[in-house]
Amino acid sequence: MQPYGIQSMLKEGHKHLSGLDEAVLKNIDACKQLSTITRTSLGPNGMNKMVINHLDKLFVTNDAATIVNELEVQHPAAKILVLAGKAQQEEIGDGANLTVSFAGELLQNAEELIRMGLHPSEIIIGYNKAINKTIELLDELVEEGSENMNVKDKNEVISRMKSAVASKQFGLEDVLCPLVAEACIQVCPKNPANFNVDNVRVTKLLGGGLLNSTIVRGMVLKSDASGSIKRIEKAKVAVFVQGVDTSATETKGTVLIHSAEQLENYAKTEEAKVEELIKSVADSGAKVIVSGAAVGEMALHFCERYKLMVLKISSKFELRRFCRTTGAVALLKLCQPNPDDLGHVDSVSVEEIGGVRVTVVRNEDGGNSVSTVVLRGSTDSILDDLERAVDDGVNTYKAMCRDSRIVPGAAATEIELARKLKEFSFKEMGLDQYAIAKFAESFEMVPKTLAENAGLNAMEIISSLYAEHASGNVKVGLNLEKGACEDISGLSIWDLYVTKFFALKYAADAVCTVLRVDQIIMSKPAGGPGRREQPAGMDED
Repeated sequence: MQPYGIQSMLKEGHKHLSGLDEAVLKNIDACKQLSTITRTSLGPNGMNKMVINHLDKLFVTNDAATIVNELEVQHPAAKILVLAGKAQQEEIGDGANLTVSFAGELLQNAEELIRMGLHPSEIIIGYNKAINKTIELLDELVEEGSENMNVKDKNEVISRMKSAVASKQFGLEDVLCPLVAEACIQVCPKNPANFNVDNVRVTKLLGGGLLNSTIVRGMVLKSDASGSIKRIEKAKVAVFVQGVDTSATETKGTVLIHSAEQLENYAKTEEAKVEELIKSVADSGAKVIVSGAAVGEMALHFCERYKLMVLKISSKFELRRFCRTTGAVALLKLCQPNPDDLGHVDSVSVEEIGGVRVTVVRNEDGGNSVSTVVLRGSTDSILDDLERAVDDGVNTYKAMCRDSRIVPGAAATEIELARKLKEFSFKEMGLDQYAIAKFAESFEMVPKTLAENAGLNAMEIISSLYAEHASGNVKVGLNLEKGACEDISGLSIWDLYVTKFFALKYAADAVCTVLRVDQIIMSKPAGGPGRREQPAGMDED
């Protein structure tokens, strides 16, 4: 039988979904499923998710960015939310959960409006008006005087970082924040806008507890020194990328040896050549040799003879960071380094922490090169989660270097936005007023979720928050420990303005994109092996 209509136009095996029921509502449904997953992880009492990815790696975390990255989301509409979450993670580094959950809530409300008979384009117009108004209102809620901030002042940094870290590791923020703040302040350059997140490293070592965590000015390498010299102070460093070994020639050559003497001399000249190279490095004043590849046995023998410490760093990213820490210039092949190419370290020592031998490279005077947070914990999953909390803290620091304005946290901002947007919707005349009212309602998702995750009665809390805000107490938020509404300026729970700004903006953009779709046409998937995002053999960085 001959296919007809759209079937005859497209290749067989394709899928075509159109209309409200098939396309729009199905898209909304998929996005709602995704935001249901992340929503329960929102806030300090958020639950952990156990995600096992296609490589059998286990993640136990409540960090939404990690969760949506590791879930292999297949549905095209839900992927848009994932992309919004990723954009937030790259822009600010925190607030991905708010983006995804808020977008899901907006879509759920859009579905109710569609069932009431509104056209998606009217909803989009309403949502666009609402997000523009929200951004205006958000500016009004900024705490006065917070735009001027000394990024080197530890207490100011901690007060802004606290809520970002607490949402990942509730109860540990008082231990983690000072660590992260100190590490960030150490590497903060003269112009804070140039702060580089990569300069705060995290080394995870099993054993001990979080209270044993420390900060090292410099780097911590998870490897032992190659030779027998394990400690050296105030030394010059030479860095060789290609490894410290006898160099093989570029071209192939055949050596004819006629007698035993020639064979002996051949071996001797090789030894002499290696010794000459190592001696030239030692004469240049370097006490530490860092190699990017293997260290030959003969070379190691001569390094020992000239009392040189040998480190091996196989990852080229680590090698670059090492050069940044010490100020050395990486040389391609083993040769005598210029005095300018040598770096300087205050001390390099091999220490044993929790049964693991690590090499600690300290550079106290060097200023803003690299600092490392050494995290201790009982299991790998806990350490990974602590690392995510530290990452969030560092990213928040970067964001506050750019824009240090703060708004009240603990759902105070959201309730105030909801209240004011509701008032704004009554002034609108067209059908989009319903969309604006729903947009306002969506903000209730934040206090509701925070309350539900903490096991409190959400309805009571939202109504008492509204009552407080209506009587003019704009900074009243939700104190989860007491389960009551309280002025949060006393508790010092602040959120960064930029985090909220981008999270709401990305969420609204993603929602409008999903609502604009009215047909889905999927071709038959191509056969062959599935493509993976990342080629094998890449390291974590």
